[in-house]
Amino acid sequence: MSTDVHTVAADEVVPAAPVGPVGRARRRPLKLAIVAALIAFLLFGLPPLLDSFWMLVVTGAAIYSMVALGLGLLIGRVGMVSLCQVVLAAVGAWVALRLSYATSLPFPVLILSAGFFTAAIGTLIGLPALRLSGLYLALITLMAAGAITIVLRAVLFPNGGGGFFGNSAAGGASSRMPRPSLAQSDAAYFRYCVVVALVMFLLAAWHVRRKPGRAWAAIRHSQATAISAGVNTVLYKLWAFALASFMAGVAGGLLAASAGGVSVQQFPVETSVTLLAVVLMGGVYSLWGAVVAAFLLRILPALLDDWGISTELLTILFGIGVLQVLLTAPGGLADQVPKDLANLGRRIGRVFSRPRAAP
Repeated sequence: MSTDVHTVAADEVVPAAPVGPVGRARRRPLKLAIVAALIAFLLFGLPPLLDSFWMLVVTGAAIYSMVALGLGLLIGRVGMVSLCQVVLAAVGAWVALRLSYATSLPFPVLILSAGFFTAAIGTLIGLPALRLSGLYLALITLMAAGAITIVLRAVLFPNGGGGFFGNSAAGGASSRMPRPSLAQSDAAYFRYCVVVALVMFLLAAWHVRRKPGRAWAAIRHSQATAISAGVNTVLYKLWAFALASFMAGVAGGLLAASAGGVSVQQFPVETSVTLLAVVLMGGVYSLWGAVVAAFLLRILPALLDDWGISTELLTILFGIGVLQVLLTAPGGLADQVPKDLANLGRRIGRVFSRPRAAP
């Protein structure tokens, strides 16, 4: 393969900087090393630095990154909007709790069962996606979230009581699922949630890089063109809803075992709108956007509260952030911040490399 060159002096030739696939291939090991270092820090470096409160906060962020990941896949890869991801996480928590009190299944089986159950519900909710899109689809999913919330308020979360719903009105019982034996402490459970989140991110990356990702990209660009190219749009749309719902259900199962358990008040419908805002701000075209969204949703409010700043300001901040995404930065923070830092680095480099005039 030939290399482009340019003449610097009469007797000196310097090869041009690699571009395209070659440049990306050379940067890939660096990116993998950075990701590995970040995961190692999360698993082993971060827990000793945090107290019980912040351990609960970062555990919630790790769990909600999976909820944000599913919504990001729907919006960024398929072009569909869902406003019921948070409520589906509540359904996953309900299913995991009910199975936990009724059976002796291992913890991984419980959260997988919750994921598959919510995947089935998400597929049913996604049926209107075959005919609707945009605002109409968002309204349908929002109404589904409201309906599920009403049902949850009626039946409540299982706490070991009798009957089909397993809720005891006598009080005293907790709607909290026992943790696995290898993750009894808060720090160990945080590591457990990080590992599960990593598996979900790998699952999402596999889908994006394989045939489902190519089909979703075709549907996002033009459904008519995708149909003419032989893409089964019905299958892949429902597949996307099922995958996003599965991730939300697994996250709900993990929430059921977090400190304090779960309650109906944790899953208001308006949280789904907030989740949509932070996912757009984080970036729907990159898997890293889900990590940024989890930070904005769980860690940033805790930081503001710790600094004595009203969390009501987040509504204004998220509104401005969504406007910025829609107007100037469609890739969100996960795409825009690295570009801005790279541009800043180049400008600083040009300033320091500029030759000084001779006195």
